[in-house]
Amino acid sequence: MVKTITIPEIKVMAELITNMKHKRVGILGGTFNPPHLGHLIIAEQVKSQLNLDEVMFIPDYQPPHIDKKTAISAEKRLKMVKLSTMDELEFKVSDIELRRKGVSYTIDTIKELKLKNPEVDYYFIIGGDMVEYLPKWHRIEELIKLVKFVGVGRPGYRKESKYPIMWVDVPMTDISSTLVRRNVKQGCSIKYLVTPEVENYIHEEGLYRE
Repeated sequence: MVKTITIPEIKVMAELITNMKHKRVGILGGTFNPPHLGHLIIAEQVKSQLNLDEVMFIPDYQPPHIDKKTAISAEKRLKMVKLSTMDELEFKVSDIELRRKGVSYTIDTIKELKLKNPEVDYYFIIGGDMVEYLPKWHRIEELIKLVKFVGVGRPGYRKESKYPIMWVDVPMTDISSTLVRRNVKQGCSIKYLVTPEVENYIHEEGLYRE
């Protein structure tokens, strides 16, 4: 007589979950006022060198560390980030901080993301200048337990920190949001500083002229 052995479904599901590969997602946050090609270079290099599945761009609503008066509306900054990344399938855009409003603390964003996606490993990308500022970040001791920090070298800043940092070398550029805004205000070209879509949007909306 042949006996049929049935494997409990719950055991099969447990094995499947255990064997699932965690998704690896980079996070590039910031004011993006406006987003420029330097942001895209950083995102692509970190994604490639760390073999990430994707990089998520997260514009902040109200950054805790800059003069809020220098930034245009969050909605317009979000629009430009979407325009910048529209041709890259592995670049995503999240409005999580815009929907939450208030001061955009990274710890709140990461906790919300982890709650919704516990199977995802997040890699938070920061420049060398922000690495030195880490001790002042809101609830940093809790944050470093939830996310892996990826440091991007910048001229004039040391690759040193008391916190665990994964360092990635990327091509150095002098492109900055400040440079883009200054060029627009002075009537100078921003071609090759931002994507064509963002360049057109800035001119069509009359941004940064004042």
